[in-house]
Amino acid sequence: MIKRVVNIDPEIMSGTPVFNGTRVPIKNLFDYLETGDTIETFLEDFDGVKKEQVVKVLEMSHELLEKSTKQLNENIA
Repeated sequence: MIKRVVNIDPEIMSGTPVFNGTRVPIKNLFDYLETGDTIETFLEDFDGVKKEQVVKVLEMSHELLEKSTKQLNENIA
């Protein structure tokens, strides 16, 4: 089981959020997906990142989006 997926450390990539245990920015995953690349292609290009980490980051992003949408809708009403 993966405990910590994202690392934010001012001494690693100037504090850019990266996959824990790597210097691979989380943004790279979304850049790949936005251009139509698959998760498998991303993992091939960044072999230090584990599939479980990618899945967890996507789940976390989904949860954040749902919470943000709920809060925005509550503020509009």
